[in-house]
Amino acid sequence: MKCTLNDAWLSLAFLLVLASSVYASAGDRAEDFRGCVSLCQSRTCEGSIPAVSLPLALRLTGWTCTDNCKYECMHLITDRAILQNVPVQQYYGKWPFWRFAGMQEPASVLFSVSNFIAHAVGARKIRAKIPDGHPMKRYYLLFAYVSMNAWVWSSVFHTRDLPMTEKLDYFSAALAILYALYYTVIRLFHLHPTGRSRLTPSQPSSSSKSVILVAWTVVCSCAFLSHIAYLTLLPRFDYTYNMIFNLVIGMAHNLLWLCYSLPSRLSFIRRYARRPNTYRPAHASRPALFALLTTAATALELFDFPPWGRVIDAHSLWHLATAPIAVFWYDFLVADACDEGWRRPRL
Repeated sequence: MKCTLNDAWLSLAFLLVLASSVYASAGDRAEDFRGCVSLCQSRTCEGSIPAVSLPLALRLTGWTCTDNCKYECMHLITDRAILQNVPVQQYYGKWPFWRFAGMQEPASVLFSVSNFIAHAVGARKIRAKIPDGHPMKRYYLLFAYVSMNAWVWSSVFHTRDLPMTEKLDYFSAALAILYALYYTVIRLFHLHPTGRSRLTPSQPSSSSKSVILVAWTVVCSCAFLSHIAYLTLLPRFDYTYNMIFNLVIGMAHNLLWLCYSLPSRLSFIRRYARRPNTYRPAHASRPALFALLTTAATALELFDFPPWGRVIDAHSLWHLATAPIAVFWYDFLVADACDEGWRRPRL
């Protein structure tokens, strides 16, 4: 949705940006942008009754008159850049996007919702297909719920990029990535509590494994709380550290599952506690494909480019790619949980 400013200030602003020849490394620091916003504010935002009344959708999503001035000036200058065949600038760390119904990045919102649906479908598969007594069922379900929460806040953040929505998005994403590593270690090193089902009859519990599980839980909990505390207490959000944290945790997760996929003679992972190392089911190669797909999807972030039609950019394409990968991953988790390797072998 686009709220058009009155013709008087728009004409003056257009003359101002045409007269300016100063370009900065970021669009929001350029003199033409700052001058345009200042003029817009003086013309439309000052006084007890603003000259431009924002539509309901913008008011509901937290847009102010000043925010709207920044949006209008950003696109005004972007229009000029395209006409003059000069590089399009970023503003406040983001490319210019056409908003829709108050959403700053509608494509990323849509694709975030598609990821939420993918994890919701995955949770339903886990509930329906994995036996209730299976020791990994509750971990997989919690992973689905944590991931759904992350994509809710991703949708909110891409609707309105505000300091609070940004932190909720980043912290929720970090929690989902860290929890994925948490349950992976429990699954691959057989730290899960003893369960009882048609696939996993009860067996004597190991006190040493229980201690290790508690210790691993404490380590992950402290890591997440420390991560949040560090980013919250800093004067400015450390984007580099946040990226490195998520990248390292994600790579550790993928490397462990790659070891699961390796031929038995090359892997230190014993896929099923009740089976020999040589037992390798048909679905064992899927985690390797998952790691390849997630790496390829993440690589989209490296190809940063101005959005096509001011709607689709590399980040939104990354969100688009991760939804089918999530469906693929839940299918693997269900296949792995229902494998005969969980049964006690017959004598």
